[in-house]
Amino acid sequence: MKLGIAGGLTRTFIQSPLTPLFLLAAFAVGLVALITLPREEEPQISVPMVDIMVRADGLKAEDAVKLVTEPLETIIKSIDGVEHVYSQTRDDNVMVTARFLVGTSSDAAILRVHEKVRANIDRIPKGIPEPLIVGRGIDDVAIVVLTLSPKPEVAAHWTTAGVSRVARELQVELAKLDDIGLTYIVGNQPEEIRIEPDPERLSLYGITLQQLSAKIAGANRSFEAGQVRERGQQISLMAGQTLQSPSDIANILLSARDGRPVYVRDVATVLLSSDSNETRTANVLRTDSGTLTVPAVSLALAKRPGTNAVEIAHRIIERLDQLEGTLVPDDITVTVTRDYGETANEKANELLFHLGLATISIVILVAVAIGWREAIVVAIVIPSTILLTLFAARIMGYTLNRVSLFALIFSIGILVDDAIVVIENIARHWAMNDGRSRAQAAIDAVAEVGNPTIVATLTVVAALLPMLFVSGL
Repeated sequence: MKLGIAGGLTRTFIQSPLTPLFLLAAFAVGLVALITLPREEEPQISVPMVDIMVRADGLKAEDAVKLVTEPLETIIKSIDGVEHVYSQTRDDNVMVTARFLVGTSSDAAILRVHEKVRANIDRIPKGIPEPLIVGRGIDDVAIVVLTLSPKPEVAAHWTTAGVSRVARELQVELAKLDDIGLTYIVGNQPEEIRIEPDPERLSLYGITLQQLSAKIAGANRSFEAGQVRERGQQISLMAGQTLQSPSDIANILLSARDGRPVYVRDVATVLLSSDSNETRTANVLRTDSGTLTVPAVSLALAKRPGTNAVEIAHRIIERLDQLEGTLVPDDITVTVTRDYGETANEKANELLFHLGLATISIVILVAVAIGWREAIVVAIVIPSTILLTLFAARIMGYTLNRVSLFALIFSIGILVDDAIVVIENIARHWAMNDGRSRAQAAIDAVAEVGNPTIVATLTVVAALLPMLFVSGL
């Protein structure tokens, strides 16, 4: 009988003493891949988005739409690969977001926006600062969110600005961990120095608002004055200073009137306050007397592309436990309000459990319908094939997520279908008792149905190939 490809491979593996070692190696590398394969809840789909943020001080939203938003939208829509353009316009602020086609490189998307905006910057009115361009993607979605709020008994002693300060310090520490990507704070109230001019005092001392602004801007400036070389080192010399506190601004000399110096404090009130443009958040607690609203700030942490969400989330929580009581005061409660690492691990384990359950069910069915020898073969073939697939996924940089695991479960049907056809034919040849050895009968049986089985499998694969060209997933 002509063996063909299937029969030749079968004879090679049956006669080779290395076959058992190959199976053991397949199990070993597969188990290593299963343990080390990065786990995440969703697959890495590249849908780059680019934010173009413009600060338009003094412009009402209606004017900003005409002068800034619409010209920017026109510029962005002309960029190759842009699928959708969104915009948000408020008083003094404009943000235009460009969403690119699925699969577009994030770096290429940001570069295209930079080049296009810079080439058409003359279409934006003069006096408007240069736009800030920031790229976003699926990897910027936080895998862990920590919410900081004071305990109810000490809530009266804490403000949102105070909680924000603790959150910023915690952000700096957690950002030092390996594989941490974007970090940001929701509800942050950064402290800022607010200057409130008094029109009557300005008029009394003959100082205009423009003069006041120019004096403060001039005092808050530093620049490189030169360089000094000493012992092979080059040291930069800086002149000037930046203003650090309200008292620094209040003591700036503006002019002199009737021989008396006039300072900023004479014509304006300088105070430390919180930025009123930030999002406000709060934590509502249930108490015996009803509800209690306390300040709350959320710290969001994302991971780098292709890294293990489970391990990173575990490191974040572990580091947080070390910082509580030291960097994080005892008065502050830190609640984990999102942990995609934990949910990704739970879902991956659940799908792996069902994968194993499906394999066991198939082995039992084969044992009942055909025989225990055939069931043992299926019990070896299916796990080794799946583990080798995971090893290939590890090498190719894929992650373990719900989509890849669903694909594995789907492929079990094809794998078992072929195995049952081949094993049943081997059992039929063994039952002939025509003097051939079991090994030769197995080789002939595989040669008889192996090639048609391969063609049938390729037909199923070909039927699924059009999915490669489906976009927007």
